[in-house]
Amino acid sequence: MPIPNSLSKIESFMKDRIGLGESFDLGIRKFKILKKDVNLYFLNGLCDTQFILKILQEIVEINHEVSNQNHRIDLYELIENRLVHQSVSQVKTLDEIVDQLLTGLIVFVVEGETKALIVDVRSYPGRTPQEPDTEKVVRGSRDGFVENIIVNTGLTRRRIRDERLRFEIIKVGERSKTDIAVAYIKDVANEDLVDIVKKEIQNIKVDGLTMADKTVEEFMVKQGYNPYPLVRYTERADVAATHLLEGHVLIYVDTSPSVIITPTTFFHHVQHAEEYRQSPMVGTFIRWIRYFGIAASLFLLPLWFLFVLEPQMLPEKMAFIGPNEQTNIPIVIQIFLADIGVEFLRLAAIHTPTPLSTAMGLVAAALIGQIAIDVGLFVPEVILYVAVATIGTFATPSLELSVANKISRLAILILTALFHTPGLVIGFTIYIIFLARIKSLNTPYLWPLLPFHPYGLWRILIRKAVPGSRIRPSIVHPRDKYRQPQN
Repeated sequence: MPIPNSLSKIESFMKDRIGLGESFDLGIRKFKILKKDVNLYFLNGLCDTQFILKILQEIVEINHEVSNQNHRIDLYELIENRLVHQSVSQVKTLDEIVDQLLTGLIVFVVEGETKALIVDVRSYPGRTPQEPDTEKVVRGSRDGFVENIIVNTGLTRRRIRDERLRFEIIKVGERSKTDIAVAYIKDVANEDLVDIVKKEIQNIKVDGLTMADKTVEEFMVKQGYNPYPLVRYTERADVAATHLLEGHVLIYVDTSPSVIITPTTFFHHVQHAEEYRQSPMVGTFIRWIRYFGIAASLFLLPLWFLFVLEPQMLPEKMAFIGPNEQTNIPIVIQIFLADIGVEFLRLAAIHTPTPLSTAMGLVAAALIGQIAIDVGLFVPEVILYVAVATIGTFATPSLELSVANKISRLAILILTALFHTPGLVIGFTIYIIFLARIKSLNTPYLWPLLPFHPYGLWRILIRKAVPGSRIRPSIVHPRDKYRQPQN
């Protein structure tokens, strides 16, 4: 709908469309410049008041500096030139005015003009960048993404000062009109991948993105009830910049401190920034310890339970493995109770205020665990192996992957309890086949293991030094496969 040249009609539209006069945070400031009416529309909570005051002061001074007898003066152009701000644009429809106003920009309309001036004086409420709780490092940067998309793109630009870095903005949500930025390096990222990501985001039809990036993910990859994560999240700006340089496409969603990395494989979820903040040898050692922890979280309990069911499979020197006392509760039930009990404690820790969380941990460990063993609810070995598997779960960098592995572990335990050795073999086989069939944005989930890629697998197993990492990962099909100049 075009902008009418009557300010009263514009004001009536604002009252009917966005509740001007009903919502306390929507405001209008009316004043006269050279005997012409000028209206300013603003949204209190999303604007920087100091910028607005400075702009108004410059505009009002026009009355004292310019002769109001000169009828050749174009007031609209004069105001545009007096707007002391780096971000000023024109719009010619009322719908554009509404969209920009609700985003936090201010709008100037002049009597008799069919266009309006938009000034970006946004100041979104939020916190300052700080180190993410889930991606801490011993040595490294302490800044992380926040809920402001402008700050997040700035943190990335600070690390990649390349003229080919692109942030393409897309608005999604019929009601929320959430800003989503698709980030990539133009001469590195695969064009088809960029087009796929943008097309999937543009096809999102929903009233709002209140859950931000998670809603975008569910529309993009159509995960369904597959528990395994098909995209990777990060709150670290250095991790995001590293993936951009590898050829990945990143998705920044306003109001979310997490950035979506696409495409990703299973092995993207088991890497951590700490490995790259240490020497290659130390990084490789840390990586392998983490791999053993992840393997323990998945395979240790089913394997131990099989030895409990069939102790004759154990070598003589390992015959001590397994419960040495009789119990009235089947071992598999004990494992499930202990595993679910750990989940209870994790959820309780999330919802417990920090000053009380330590006391809750002492109660859980000293009272519930020990007393449960004393009364015969659990045998000590069940607590031991469930604890080791839980530590492996916590060692998994990705929360989504750790929970998915726990679900798989419980499923394999059920098959082992029902069919013993064949059940364990069938469970592991189904697990591998299931992962091998997963694709995220046409990317094989188990690459470089399946399909087999020797160089890619070597880089997964060994943390190479940066000077030796000349080739970008081929899984993203980068346009420029060399990350370092070739001699």
